[in-house]
Amino acid sequence: MNTLYKNIHQELIDQCRAGDQKAQFSLYKLYYKAMFSVSLRMVNDAMEAEDVMQEAFLSAFRKMDTYKGEVSFGAWLKKIVVNRSLDYLKKNKVKFEEVNERTTEIADYQMPTHEVDVRVLQEAIQQLPDGYRVVLSLFLIEGYDHEEISEILGISNSSSRTQLLRAKNKLRELLKGKEVFSYN
Repeated sequence: MNTLYKNIHQELIDQCRAGDQKAQFSLYKLYYKAMFSVSLRMVNDAMEAEDVMQEAFLSAFRKMDTYKGEVSFGAWLKKIVVNRSLDYLKKNKVKFEEVNERTTEIADYQMPTHEVDVRVLQEAIQQLPDGYRVVLSLFLIEGYDHEEISEILGISNSSSRTQLLRAKNKLRELLKGKEVFSYN
């Protein structure tokens, strides 16, 4: 098999392709925590994130023959989890705001580079409206760019940028007065 990406778990992946359930369980154990975190950041509900993650794994195991090794297995699986999470959100009528491109100017806001109390920050992110939280998660945590986000969510590029800016502003508002930054 010619692949562009050499996976450290290639033997397990090959066994999964052959339908080996023990290999599937082993691969699941290797990736479930990371994939649960991805889903939880998107859907913001632990039980729903668990369901979404389980569905994503089932889908991945059914589609193992489509994994061509062009990216790491984890990246391929993460894309499935992100898509399943977005499907869940769309099914639950999460709305992403469209904006008028002519009247919206976006200034890039840089978050301070101090040490952050991650727990306080995570709690604040969970309080964001769904649309803001999803765009913020896709951009800052999952590493998608605005073009990819606009394609994934079916919104304009400027709407993705605006949602991110509004998410950052809302996050700043939620964090105001809280002990978030530690100055060591």
